[in-house]
Amino acid sequence: MMKKNMLPPGLVNNLQEVLSKKGGNKNDGEKPKDDSTETSTSSAAPDEYDSSKPVLLVTNGEGVDSLGLVCLVQALLGLGLYNVHVCAPQLDKSFSAHSVTFRETITVASAEINGAVAYEVSGTTVDCVSLALSGALFSWSKPLLVISGINRGSSCGHRMYLSGVVAGAREALISGVPSLSLSLNWKKEESQENDFKDAVAVSLPLIKAAIRDIEKGVFPKSCFLNIEIPTSPLANKGFKLTKQSMWRPTLCWQAVSANRHPGAAHLMSNQQSLGLQLAQLGRDASAAGAARRGTAQSKNEEVVSVGAAKSDTRVKKYFRLEFVDKETETSDEDLDFKALNNGFIAVTPLSVSPQLEADIQTAASSWISGAVSDGGEQ
Repeated sequence: MMKKNMLPPGLVNNLQEVLSKKGGNKNDGEKPKDDSTETSTSSAAPDEYDSSKPVLLVTNGEGVDSLGLVCLVQALLGLGLYNVHVCAPQLDKSFSAHSVTFRETITVASAEINGAVAYEVSGTTVDCVSLALSGALFSWSKPLLVISGINRGSSCGHRMYLSGVVAGAREALISGVPSLSLSLNWKKEESQENDFKDAVAVSLPLIKAAIRDIEKGVFPKSCFLNIEIPTSPLANKGFKLTKQSMWRPTLCWQAVSANRHPGAAHLMSNQQSLGLQLAQLGRDASAAGAARRGTAQSKNEEVVSVGAAKSDTRVKKYFRLEFVDKETETSDEDLDFKALNNGFIAVTPLSVSPQLEADIQTAASSWISGAVSDGGEQ
């Protein structure tokens, strides 16, 4: 029998009871079903959906074909309780932050995700959420919940300001729609593709609890929740309410020579080649003009000479940005990256108003405590 934690007001220290055997409630956190048992591909037109079911909008920062998004969508469809609609970037926009595409036309095309109405967008994650909520793409007025994820790699600390997946949830909050962002603390030397299914399984109880309480009108309205899932999802220690830390990766700019960077060398060679070609055309034209002047003795013929084009002699340098994670010492166990590294599912409430930080911590603490105590039962 699971033991309930006595939680102090405004703080959730450890919510292990939501996941039995450290792997999630057997009924609520079960793994997504195999593809063979998933809902068949919908033949409905994009503007048709079952109005008796709530609409969930799913987006992410890594592209419509990313495994994290596909696993999440398949799990939600497998529940059979929701209209799942997808609007996600066509390409990887992980570090697009809260950017939008302005003064350019974006392209939207239907995408194939088994059982869901899905579109891929040539813009950013924020473009996707803004467009989906505008009423120009979908026939519904507003979804019940926006879920952004699951991202490959954590979005803790100051990395949230760079994160496209967090920006997608933030844009939904700005538009007045409840939202969640989810990231898996992917480590190249440890993680496997199947970890995304496990990440979905352990986060489903919180997603279902959010849906239930949004319908009841008791989900926090002043914030969205950023959910960070540890590297080994099934070995997690439970949910933990956390605060955004000051942690940030080091932005490391590396100089790249044209010889070592084929793209730069190709660009440089093209520019130089164009300049040389123009210069040669100029010389040829001048020579032709001189020849005509020499042969046209009896004619008063004016010849216009084309000047030689100058090649681009500007100095060009090439750089590439890399993120280097650095170790940060802290004794505060309630910071997002600290809880994540200690094996917890870190849940950080985020607001667009810094003045509300204390209030959203209290509200989120109260909601999460109640939400996970019953495992997200509908």
